[in-house]
Amino acid sequence: MRIEQLGEGTPEVAVVAGIHGDEPCGQRAVERLLAEGPTVERPVKFVIANELALERKVRYVNEDLNRVFPGDPTAEHYERRLAHELLDELRDCTVLSLHSTQSYARPFALVDRVNAVARSICPYLPVSELVETDRFTKGKLISHPHTLEVECGLQGSEEAAENAYHLIRGFLAGTAALPLPEGDNPVEAGRRDEVTVYRMEQPVRKNGGTEFEVLVENFRRVEAGEAFATADGEPLVAAEPFVPVLMSAYGYEDIFGYTAEEVGVLGN
Repeated sequence: MRIEQLGEGTPEVAVVAGIHGDEPCGQRAVERLLAEGPTVERPVKFVIANELALERKVRYVNEDLNRVFPGDPTAEHYERRLAHELLDELRDCTVLSLHSTQSYARPFALVDRVNAVARSICPYLPVSELVETDRFTKGKLISHPHTLEVECGLQGSEEAAENAYHLIRGFLAGTAALPLPEGDNPVEAGRRDEVTVYRMEQPVRKNGGTEFEVLVENFRRVEAGEAFATADGEPLVAAEPFVPVLMSAYGYEDIFGYTAEEVGVLGN
């Protein structure tokens, strides 16, 4: 685990990248910002979490780091020890956790449940969607208090790394650590895209098959009777309406992604 800091004092703001070793966008964005060396208004901690997995270009070494929080300092497996160390580093911090996905090119935010952190920071981020994930946060960093997660874009893409940089800058503006770049006023940023809130409901299971295709777009409502995917060429049809979130053909082994429902607009 690599830890860097901008500013003097004890940080209460932290940015975490590299939870998964096959998602390098966050690490690249953090290194870009550190190379710029901006003067911050309050100290900020930057953590590159799973360095070993990043070096090997694999998702994890022993276990998925984002499934084993709060971890165990005496565990045999590397990621369980790392999870404990990471939470210790993040104690008392407001946290941004950077990820990427195989399902959606545009950045969006996720939170355990909509709270003061999400309400205050999301208007500064270049996102239009915020997803509540509380039914599926067991073992994940997002269950840590005051943590906001962002999906920066498609895994391995240049766009995801660029998005990650702007998401960090927005987060630091929302936490009063660093102004937004000139010409990107935070009030205008908040009005640029209305942030719609969704709540995850159920996993969409593959139920067998070896070849898959997703036929719908994430965050676009699927109607009852609509084919949303295929398994070995056979269409899978929605029994009832839902909004797809994190839906992809091969992003998960046993599921396509999740159903969600739209629950409102942030701030309303």
